[in-house]
Amino acid sequence: MTILEIDSLRKEFQMHVVGGKRVVGLDGVSFDVEDGEFLAIVGESGSGKSSLLKCLYRTYIPSGGSIRFSSTDGDVDLASCGEREMLALRDDEIGYASQFLDEIPRVPALDVVARPLVEDGVERTQARSVARDLLTELNLPAELHDAYPATFSGGERQRVNLARAIAPRPRLLLLDEPTSALDPETKAAAIDLLDTYLTEATTVVGVFHNRDVVEQVADRVVVLDDAALQRVVDVETYIAEAGSTADRPDSEVRA
Repeated sequence: MTILEIDSLRKEFQMHVVGGKRVVGLDGVSFDVEDGEFLAIVGESGSGKSSLLKCLYRTYIPSGGSIRFSSTDGDVDLASCGEREMLALRDDEIGYASQFLDEIPRVPALDVVARPLVEDGVERTQARSVARDLLTELNLPAELHDAYPATFSGGERQRVNLARAIAPRPRLLLLDEPTSALDPETKAAAIDLLDTYLTEATTVVGVFHNRDVVEQVADRVVVLDDAALQRVVDVETYIAEAGSTADRPDSEVRA
């Protein structure tokens, strides 16, 4: 079953500081996402990867096109639905992890991760237990679990952000370079966690800049270039086209 149908998606930005010049962030991008698959979005810097993800989550309002999401209550066009409906979908079905944690002041890391579970009706003690397990799996030291993320390093914040996004096991999980600030050991732990904690009930669309990560997690790969869709291929074809990276484990993804 198809869970997402992106059709002719466009995003333009008006640069007021340079006389209102318009910059194209996405130029007529179209592809489908199957229920339960892990789809990786790759491309050079500035190709439109993050813009695409933000349009799917509606932190960017698309300039044109449609995004049909097959929700539990029926089909919804994420490009044009009302704000109240979009907020409800974020609460119930769509999760998002950006590269950076927008931490809540004076809230410990454990409660940041547990919060979406509590909001879903999970008892607080149980929610905190799940949060502790997730943070432990991501190699966040136990002494930081009750500390405030505002004091954390970039990599530590990224771990909290990822744990918070995956904790409720959303139907659709959007990941924007979730391992970019992690050391190799923690990056491997994050990949294992995505594989073991999330079930087939979760569809993942993620932006990645490391080819080795794409090879380990993705089913198919969407390649963007200069704001446009270049191709959609299965991960085996993508890796074969890109060449072996066995001797370059942190090589960047290229289109």
